[in-house]
Amino acid sequence: MIEDDGATSTRLSPAQRGQNLLGQTVVVIGGSSGIGLETARLAHDKGADVIITARNPDRLHTVGLELGASVAAFDAIDFDRLAEFFDTLSKPIDHVLVTGPGPYYAPLAEFDVDEARRDVDAHLMLPILIARHATSKVRPGGTLLFLSGTGGRRTAAGLTLISALTAALPALTKNLALELAPVRVNLIAAGFVDTPLSATLLGDQLDARREQLRTTLPIGRVVGPADVAALALHLMTNTALTGATFDIDGGQQLVET
Repeated sequence: MIEDDGATSTRLSPAQRGQNLLGQTVVVIGGSSGIGLETARLAHDKGADVIITARNPDRLHTVGLELGASVAAFDAIDFDRLAEFFDTLSKPIDHVLVTGPGPYYAPLAEFDVDEARRDVDAHLMLPILIARHATSKVRPGGTLLFLSGTGGRRTAAGLTLISALTAALPALTKNLALELAPVRVNLIAAGFVDTPLSATLLGDQLDARREQLRTTLPIGRVVGPADVAALALHLMTNTALTGATFDIDGGQQLVET
């Protein structure tokens, strides 16, 4: 007979019970397509109540009906509106995933300062302000999850701004995890993910890029939004994880792609 010292049951984490979000609330900032949408779907399938925000009200309404989710249509880098969104949440939440627009690439000769400032707002100030507004709403042990990329770790003409932001986010994550504890803070750094955003950025080069990755990546296929969503759910439910950056790129950094 195994005796229970009384501490075992109190130390059981959601991860030890599987990725079950029953009774929890997940907020997805930018959840009407791509990684955000797949994460919202998976969280819903795992029993969570889902709240989704996005800029496009029509697409957001469709997703809300599909998932039975609460929705709020606004641009997340309208920081006054962002604060209002969190202020008006009627109940505590458990997890927040923050997606964002694609990176801004430009050589210095073509550098647009207004575009650059918007990019800084979207990739640096947005996580900071969400941390500020959300932590009073997130239950202890809950999660803030930010999304970044691995491409900005390279050095090349046109990557000046995104490289700086890419380097800043892991440091931001570590500091927020310490300051906001017991709320957990983690960063997902994705390589190429086959999303509508990637299609927009690559245009008629998309199919060639997919084929290149299929033939060069160690996993032999292209990473999709569902892959990133599965990682996001793991980070939500494994309560031992905080302050870390988790790469998901199918081995893209290991090969010349």
